[in-house]
Amino acid sequence: MRLASWSRDRLGNIDLRQALGILETTGFTPAIVALDVMDKTATIRVVQLELNDFLGVVIKITGEVDAVQTAIAAGHAVAERMQGSPVSNTINRPDDGAWKAIESAVEYNPLIQQNVVRVPTYKEPTVSDAASFALGFIETQGFTAVFEAIDNACKAANVEVIGKEKLGGGYVTVIIKGDVAAVKAAIDAGQAKVEGLGKLIAAHVIPRPSESVLALLPKG
Repeated sequence: MRLASWSRDRLGNIDLRQALGILETTGFTPAIVALDVMDKTATIRVVQLELNDFLGVVIKITGEVDAVQTAIAAGHAVAERMQGSPVSNTINRPDDGAWKAIESAVEYNPLIQQNVVRVPTYKEPTVSDAASFALGFIETQGFTAVFEAIDNACKAANVEVIGKEKLGGGYVTVIIKGDVAAVKAAIDAGQAKVEGLGKLIAAHVIPRPSESVLALLPKG
């Protein structure tokens, strides 16, 4: 049976022939928060993140069938609570021929100036992965809103901007990192500035983000 390049190059001993979990949800922040929960709920490995060109993000995970089912259920529930309108499924031992459609090559979209398909890049844990480390997300529909929000966030606490994600349709997410308390204060301050400038899609803090989340985010 053909194994996808994910297994050979990025997933070590994880066998993609076990089960494939798919979670598709509107909004970058709900997708990443769901991935963090999935990774902390069961023994799974993230395979790929892919944008669906309709304000949505597809997260693909793999692992033992029971673990994938448990993780997908947990991630679906979180994305639903965040109003991400998720759709999810678990495929037991995907057919060899199906991998040609399931696996996507890394793809750069010049319109939104970022990759719309990405694979995880794992690294050795550092001091940044300590218990006090957190990620913060502010996602809006509208650039003016997110720019004002992140400026206020950075003025409110000692945090660092590590990336900006765009989904099209005006959806844009700014990601910050720092001490848990600082990130919480910054996100609270930034969120308060969105009203009247755009639509708030999500504002969230992930304390001690999972390995899978760190592997997919911009490296700051």
